[in-house]
Amino acid sequence: MNDFSSTNRIAVLGSANMDLVVRQPRLPKPGETMFGTGFSTVPGGKGLNQAVAAARQDAAVDFIGALGADSYGRELRTVVTGEGIGAAGLAVADVPTGTAHISVLDSGENSIVVVSGANATVTALNPEQEATIRGARFLVMQCELPVPVLVAGVAVARANGVFTVLTPAPVVPLPEGFLASVDLVVPNQIEATELTGEADPVRAAEVLSADATWAIVTLGAEGCVVAFDGAALGLAPARPVTAVDTTAAGDTFVGALVARLAAAGLPQTLTAGGISEERMIDAVRWATVASSISVTRAGATSSMPALAEVAAILA
Repeated sequence: MNDFSSTNRIAVLGSANMDLVVRQPRLPKPGETMFGTGFSTVPGGKGLNQAVAAARQDAAVDFIGALGADSYGRELRTVVTGEGIGAAGLAVADVPTGTAHISVLDSGENSIVVVSGANATVTALNPEQEATIRGARFLVMQCELPVPVLVAGVAVARANGVFTVLTPAPVVPLPEGFLASVDLVVPNQIEATELTGEADPVRAAEVLSADATWAIVTLGAEGCVVAFDGAALGLAPARPVTAVDTTAAGDTFVGALVARLAAAGLPQTLTAGGISEERMIDAVRWATVASSISVTRAGATSSMPALAEVAAILA
């Protein structure tokens, strides 16, 4: 068990969905009906995924978001509390819980359609949610919530010395200067290109890391590019595995990455430059292994490894 105190907490401001997963040999053509080979419902949403991934690495995590007052919402709240994640910032909305409709191909690749539901109601922070961020060491966000609440979250974090991490997925219009106000941005290669216009992931990482920001561009089986303050530090290789389902690979990576950073005994007040290259590379290595384990299993939260599984591989 890692040595966590209250100041090591990770606040995740994000979405919670019930994933409705269909396994199929390929994507259907327009107008085509085809047979799938399996169906399951799995707790998900990028926010909940990242919160669970971090909690499985023994991090102290709080979740900020919203669920509907329906069966999916009740089930997801049980998942949150069952993983030992704080739920004081998890509101109840009078609309249905969010859902994600996921097609997983036999190759392991996937396509996803998200219906936001209760997630779309999180447009501002209530006092309990603000207090949760103030009491954290890290604030982790994605773009499945309305942009105004992300802006509000960063404002509270910056005012209280909380290190901010953003997964810009899906890519949505963001206010000018917003990315530069985040301490660490973690897009995949497609998202990095959309954000910067740079097809080369190394160059994209350098652009995203300008102005003393960390950037990690994930490349799937090719690993990831790590950059800081406009300069690429190098390519971190992936761990070779046979993929079964890549649905939660990126979220597992981010959750494990931040959990590892939280376990490293960071200084009281954090800035992007306050994390050494050695510490970040160590966290990337840890996250890479966690992500590689997740893709060998089906589902989102159901695929995420425990701390002991990652530690055993890195021993």
